[in-house]
Amino acid sequence: CYFLRHARSRNYVSESEVCKLESVPLDFGDYHPLKPITVTESKTKKMNRKGSTSSTSSSSSSSMMDPLSSVLDGTDPLSLFAAAADPVATAPPTDGARRKRDKDENSAVGSDFEPWSSKRGEILARYTTTEKLSINLYMGSEKGKTTTTGSAVSEKVRTRLEELDDLEEGSQKELLNLTQQDYMNRIEELNQSLKDAWSSDQKVKALKIVIQCSKLLSDTTVIQFYPSKFVLITDILDTFGKLVYERILSMCVDNRVSLPDNFSPESVNDTAKETCLNWFFKIASIRELIPRFYVEAAILKCNKFLSKTGISECLPRLTSMIRGIGDPLVAVYARAYLCRVGMEVAPQLKESLNKNFFDFLLTFKQIHGDTVQNQLVVQCVEIPLYLTLYSPAIDWILQCIAYHAPDVLLTEMMERCKKLGNNALLLNSVMSAFRAEFIAARSMDFIGMIKECDESGFPKHLLFRSLGLNLALADPPENDRLQILNEAWKVITKLKNPQDYINCAEVWVEYTCRHFTKREVNTVLADVIKHMTPDRAFEDAYPQLQSIIQKVITYIYDFALLFSVEKFLPFLDMFQKESVRVEVCKCIMESFIKHQQEPTKDPVILNALLHVCKTMHDSVNALTLEDEKRTLAALINGFIKMVSFGRDFEQQLSFYVEARSMFCNLEPVLVQLIHSVNQLAMETRRVMKGNHSRKTAAFVRACVAFCFITIPSLSSIFTRLNLYLHSGQVALANQCLSQADAFFKAAVSLVPEVPKMISVDGKMRPSDAFLLEFLCNFFSTLLVVPDHPEQGVLFLVRGLLNVIQDYTWEDNSDDKVRIYTNVLHLLSAMTQEAFIYHVDKVDSNDSLYGGDSKFLAEINKLSETVVSQILDHLKTLGREETLRRQSQLALYFFNTIVAHGDLRNNRLNQLSVNLWNLAQKHGFADTKTMVKTLEYIKRRSKQPEMSHFTDLALRLPLQSRT
Repeated sequence: CYFLRHARSRNYVSESEVCKLESVPLDFGDYHPLKPITVTESKTKKMNRKGSTSSTSSSSSSSMMDPLSSVLDGTDPLSLFAAAADPVATAPPTDGARRKRDKDENSAVGSDFEPWSSKRGEILARYTTTEKLSINLYMGSEKGKTTTTGSAVSEKVRTRLEELDDLEEGSQKELLNLTQQDYMNRIEELNQSLKDAWSSDQKVKALKIVIQCSKLLSDTTVIQFYPSKFVLITDILDTFGKLVYERILSMCVDNRVSLPDNFSPESVNDTAKETCLNWFFKIASIRELIPRFYVEAAILKCNKFLSKTGISECLPRLTSMIRGIGDPLVAVYARAYLCRVGMEVAPQLKESLNKNFFDFLLTFKQIHGDTVQNQLVVQCVEIPLYLTLYSPAIDWILQCIAYHAPDVLLTEMMERCKKLGNNALLLNSVMSAFRAEFIAARSMDFIGMIKECDESGFPKHLLFRSLGLNLALADPPENDRLQILNEAWKVITKLKNPQDYINCAEVWVEYTCRHFTKREVNTVLADVIKHMTPDRAFEDAYPQLQSIIQKVITYIYDFALLFSVEKFLPFLDMFQKESVRVEVCKCIMESFIKHQQEPTKDPVILNALLHVCKTMHDSVNALTLEDEKRTLAALINGFIKMVSFGRDFEQQLSFYVEARSMFCNLEPVLVQLIHSVNQLAMETRRVMKGNHSRKTAAFVRACVAFCFITIPSLSSIFTRLNLYLHSGQVALANQCLSQADAFFKAAVSLVPEVPKMISVDGKMRPSDAFLLEFLCNFFSTLLVVPDHPEQGVLFLVRGLLNVIQDYTWEDNSDDKVRIYTNVLHLLSAMTQEAFIYHVDKVDSNDSLYGGDSKFLAEINKLSETVVSQILDHLKTLGREETLRRQSQLALYFFNTIVAHGDLRNNRLNQLSVNLWNLAQKHGFADTKTMVKTLEYIKRRSKQPEMSHFTDLALRLPLQSRT
């Protein structure tokens, strides 16, 4: 073949020097591409036309102005389009101001204040009932729907008064025997009815619905459901209060200008004030105390429209009103609602909130009075259960009071609580609401108070649990820490009920891990095992046991220390349910990967974590999701990467062999093991500096054998191909020539099995592009692979070409010809006296054949076959629908000849000219590409020994598309 018979002789070193980029020293000064940009904004003040001069001020803006936005002056077309499409953005200015005002007012207490909304779901989930409930539904009234024009105003007033009285005159329907879910659905219906009535301008009807709902808060017939009922009803009250406030606010708009955020009553017009007063007068006429209190509290914020001191005057009055509520449970939730509203509208008025709490302390003894006891007997409710009903309300009241309160006030409140008898409930709420630092600093005082509490009313273990929660957030005095643990654990370990025990132990495990050594942690874990093993009690406490494991590994992340805790692994044995066990194992492995800084060979760690990884691996079955498999494989791989036996390479290989037998069902783990073993072989080569002894040569052959045995077990064909190639390269680098040949032969024999479509990220895609990439890499490796003395010249290249020839390619694909063109690159490189690269200590064909004529003749035969295949394919693309592909391939082949052929040969020179003309013949060539190619040839012609490119350039015309 004239192509390779006249292949260009290459001097790779000189070519590299010529092509190397010129190094130019750069002085960046203070500039760095990652350094923040400071934009200097110039502001020009333009005055009016009365002759004033303009002044310019320049300032470095800390909040940098976007230069693109400043050009558009905030009116870029995308923003305008979004504003036009978004009805909220185009609402009147009052809506925007209202939203901003609401946001400001909601954030008045700061982000460190836990809002009521975060407690709502927990209360609804905790306080449930299976008993039947009842509810009164408002049925509406048709009175006064029509009026005469002459007396419209007086008739309207009369109608509204009648409607208010109508609620007392049987316009209600009582629904009995409702389940809890039915009851909640009915409450939601009332909430929707309220909104519908308001939107249809039936304000009195809306008020009647709210009054009716408020009355439900006086009903304690199903007492254990009362906290959830409170949550549901106050949602309606909140909705009503917001509707009234926004209604009055909308009346304050003059000429589409809304009130400022901190408006004063003087800026409110008379109409809005009159409407506001009207609402308060209506509410004042409600006969019953509880609905009157709740509805007025709901619209407490509206006092801002009337006077500056309105809210501060109303809060003490509403606090005093609660004294008239006889049922202590109803009263304490009324106080909680008042605190909630007070914190929203006037968080600065803490005196009223404190008075509210001190009022509660004065009536605290009612909880243990005869009236309450008789009620509990009727409803068959035990006193401990009854006391827990108070917790949400008292916790909220104390949270509001304790927010940013000085220690002096908190200490005073704690002292007042001490003076009360049977104060366990109150003490629990104090520990729940006060700052953790305050509680932790006085831990021994609280323990003393807990000891004095009456066990019958409120269980002491709940008090210790609350104390433990605080000590998990703040540290007690160092000298008291051990005594605190001993006092708490004395009570916890005596608990007979496994659920009560584990709920407390879970909290105090964190305290133990924070402040003590593995000895104390081991003692606590042993006690947990002792309590939870009988009758398989652990099966009902998996969440708490998981939490304990999480806390232990959070604080003991030195795994050598962790696995020296004697009871840690027996603790893991309590996780009998597979799904939970796997989650715990994942948690342990995540912690190991996160915290283990140095590779380890500690046998205790390795044995324990192999057991953990084996547990994860064995959970994989046919139903396991691919995402879960990937997660498990990533964790196991993270462990494998962190195992290192240093220079003991044989022990390292033994570990990989054991891991392969344990994790055979997770393909990514097998892939990682193959890479790790290859890395081990290369590390051996590095240590021996490429000169293997008999022992290390045998070792690297063992590594190679490991890979050769493992690769066929993989399912992904391209993973196998790439690993065969990679492992063959490693074998070649370690002078294992026969083993390298075996890898390359296996890769060649696998190519025909490549399917037409493969799955990539869950989608089916053609495999041609992946195969082309692999083959190009393979050809690059085959350059340095020496021929086998018994197999003939270029036996691997011939075998691969035969496979490519027989492979069934897509009809509309040119990949086969592109591969053949790349083969010409390989064959051209093989004709050089010295190859462009070599493998150290391996003699490639340039050394073996030394430019022998028979070897070059074999190369020429191969190239002749390849070139004829390329030209035949170009001829088949002469049809109209394939002319574009013909143009692209012709240019691709042309570039190959220019790069690798000796164009001083006339026949090769003429072939290149023909290909150039073919590429442009039908107008499908990219003009820019052709121009740049021609410019490149002209530049090359100026280099030494490349003067013949000048004549070539003259023979390459540029044709216009016309």
